[in-house]
Amino acid sequence: MEIIVPVVFAYLLGSIPSGYILGKFAGVDVRQVGSGNVGATNVAREVGKWQGILTLLADALKGVIPVSIGLAMTLAPAAIAAIAAAAFLGHLYPIFLQFRGGKGVATGLGALLVIAPLAALLLIAIFVVVVLLTRLVSLSSMIAAAVAPFALWIFVQPPAIVLLGAFLAAMIVWRHRGNIQRLLTGTEPRFGSR
Repeated sequence: MEIIVPVVFAYLLGSIPSGYILGKFAGVDVRQVGSGNVGATNVAREVGKWQGILTLLADALKGVIPVSIGLAMTLAPAAIAAIAAAAFLGHLYPIFLQFRGGKGVATGLGALLVIAPLAALLLIAIFVVVVLLTRLVSLSSMIAAAVAPFALWIFVQPPAIVLLGAFLAAMIVWRHRGNIQRLLTGTEPRFGSR
């Protein structure tokens, strides 16, 4: 029960569709516009910059809050990894949106910021550099995600946390498969364009 309760809580918190809710307040169903994604990039592009920022923060908190609770309970690394994965999967497959959610970048990053702050800051730096060079958020997200397990290993995280990083990376790349197709055809929109 000590592990099951925080894992279930993490999934349910992760399932709260921040971008969808903020879009609805503005009279926009973000699933019907732009990329159809409920994440911060589509919200910023189709609803507004501030709603996009709020979505980013809210999605990150979905990883921060349950992992912080798990750490406060002094749970083992494997349990912390399970909690982080549950929050992440809640965002990807939210029970409140018929299991059709976002791509998990902000939620995964929020979890890693609590678990391994230095590794997470390295990933943020990589993301920022790639965005500045390419203005392609999808590509930046995938590159940063792919580096995650190596960053966690470099900063001497336990094996369960390194495996968490590999799981997050694989799922983020999988969820970006449509973006990969557009990147290959040169039709992926750049940040700041509509």
